[in-house]
Amino acid sequence: MLKRILIANRGEIALRVLRACRELEMETVAVCSDADREALHVQLATRSVCIGPAPVGESYLNQTALLTAALATGCDGVHPGYGLLSENADFADACRDAGLTFVGPSGDAIRRAGEKSAARSLMRAAGVPVTPGSDGPVDSVQAALAAAESVGYPVLIKAAAGGGGRGIRRVDRADQLPAAFEAARAEAVSCFGSGVLYLEKLILRPRHIEVQILADRQGHIIHLGDRDCSVQRRNQKLLEEAPAPGLSPEVRAEMGRAAVRAAAAVGYEGAGTVEFLLDPESGTFYFMEMNTRIQVEHGITELVTGVDLVRDQLRIASGLPLSLSQQEVAVAGHAIECRINAEDPERDFLPCPGTVEFLHFPGGPGVRVDSALYNGCAMPPYYDSLAAKLMVHAPTRLQAIRKMRRCLEEFALEGFPTNAELSYQILYRPDFVRGCCTTAFLEENLSRLLDFTRQVGGDEEAT
Repeated sequence: MLKRILIANRGEIALRVLRACRELEMETVAVCSDADREALHVQLATRSVCIGPAPVGESYLNQTALLTAALATGCDGVHPGYGLLSENADFADACRDAGLTFVGPSGDAIRRAGEKSAARSLMRAAGVPVTPGSDGPVDSVQAALAAAESVGYPVLIKAAAGGGGRGIRRVDRADQLPAAFEAARAEAVSCFGSGVLYLEKLILRPRHIEVQILADRQGHIIHLGDRDCSVQRRNQKLLEEAPAPGLSPEVRAEMGRAAVRAAAAVGYEGAGTVEFLLDPESGTFYFMEMNTRIQVEHGITELVTGVDLVRDQLRIASGLPLSLSQQEVAVAGHAIECRINAEDPERDFLPCPGTVEFLHFPGGPGVRVDSALYNGCAMPPYYDSLAAKLMVHAPTRLQAIRKMRRCLEEFALEGFPTNAELSYQILYRPDFVRGCCTTAFLEENLSRLLDFTRQVGGDEEAT
């Protein structure tokens, strides 16, 4: 087993990894920027190292600083969490070259899955359905126009090295394409350092379904069921649930098999997620991308399966085989997660960092909260706006919805705006209760949802 892990991340995921390490009796080394010196994961780790100034490029993305900290503190493993360097193939290679175990797939596997255009070809060859689109990258407006004409509008222009909803532009007509192409390329260069783009057919009003997989070095691959992540703003997830509601047994089973084939095609190791778009009218699903890391929403899969995914990541990285077979995976009950972000939905979800003046998290049976916040702590302006993840588990989906409503009623955070009230209103919308939300749900209902939140705010002020 690995003995000492450098946690190359911050916030709630750093704390989540730290807890798994402690339960496996692994020592932990936390890294932090100047802005995070008082962060909870820093306080709880075996050791901590400050690796640079607050800006992320000078600290958490500084590979040299991270590797130096790992080697100087005697670490034998590096856990990247999610975001930051978690899907950086060069960082995975650099860890290996330094004699450190990267808790995740190899650099080569990350490249095969992460270059979205090449991954589409790989998935097609493995028998995983993909959306119609360009055969490889489109390197000019003319090539993009030709590909769009072939598959038919509307289309999406997407960054080949992309993720997190960045570097994507919708195009409904040919005259919109040149400007969208240049905008997508500029954002791709800014976010990912690569301007390579590809094009695919836009599936109108799809559901966003993903499948959790685990793979070990011995060649065993299993899936642990699916999650629905269709409630999104700006292509970024806001609310997730497991299992995905309303899937037929046949579609659910085939999605699971397709996810396993996808993982095998890239030579995967560790925990990962295969994401699909599902056409709710036809029941047809298409490969979208593979995330070569632990997901923000991994906790709801843990709640319905009883499998500790981060623990299994660490076991797999230590060379151990999977702790269970596909036949032993059982999904019980229903789980929902609400991401509580420090942002203002009234101002186009503008990030609103600040200091926590008062904080109270909900509790009770079947309630889990993943957060690194505490009373008096600061949310610096330099990083992601995720403040907390509220998760619930119940025997049925309706019971889980009711439990989450109750949890959001109990949740209190003063010091900066959050999207908690918006999430609360979503849980009452008929489309959500019926389990038929598509990725267009929030955009189509946002004004109505915000009207309700304003009314609630007005009532509280009057009271």
